[in-house]
Amino acid sequence: MTAAALLIVAAGRGVRVGGDVPKQYADLGGKALLRHTVERVLALPETSCVLAVIGNGDDKLYGAAMEGMDRDRLMDPVVGGETRAQSVRAGLEALVPMAPGNVLIHDAARPFVTPRIIRGVITALDRHDGAFPALPVVDALWLAKDGIALEARSRNDLWRAQTPQGFKFKRILDAHRNFAGDAADDVEVARAAGLDVRVVEGSEANVKVTTPDDLARARVLLDRFARLD
Repeated sequence: MTAAALLIVAAGRGVRVGGDVPKQYADLGGKALLRHTVERVLALPETSCVLAVIGNGDDKLYGAAMEGMDRDRLMDPVVGGETRAQSVRAGLEALVPMAPGNVLIHDAARPFVTPRIIRGVITALDRHDGAFPALPVVDALWLAKDGIALEARSRNDLWRAQTPQGFKFKRILDAHRNFAGDAADDVEVARAAGLDVRVVEGSEANVKVTTPDDLARARVLLDRFARLD
């Protein structure tokens, strides 16, 4: 299996989780949440290098979070932009000298991503321009306004997207260079450029920390998901 560069998006402010620092630097079992994510992906031989895109002015926070880390495959961080799309592009541009064949783009706030997910995404890139893990929507969906249910919506063919989202490096770089505005994720950028993107099996373990409840849940799940599998 060909190794891939891994880009961690950590430039957001994470205001919904609360606290005095952006959520990626929130304490999770004595370490910053971001450190858990970095350590997890660095442990995999499938990642050729890891690069974090951080917020403007977060240098000290990042340095403290990564103190003592092995820098053999961990590159110096780059500063992101005002939107997620701008931050991802900054990271991709910084990877140009490395000329990776594939790149995986991962949310800093998903500290429990599994090796199975990463390997599944990389394997899918043998036949597709891009791939991302997702889970099928199983709950009933309702359109509501002002707290009042209006009508049911079909959940058929709907998926809950996760990260890392992987792509052929040159193709996603070109897609970002030609994309205007912001996007929900990198699959949106890829599809706007006409790239072929495969859905692979995600995992309920691959939780994203967005709210205070999510952070509390991550602290409970830390021991359970500490093992790489």
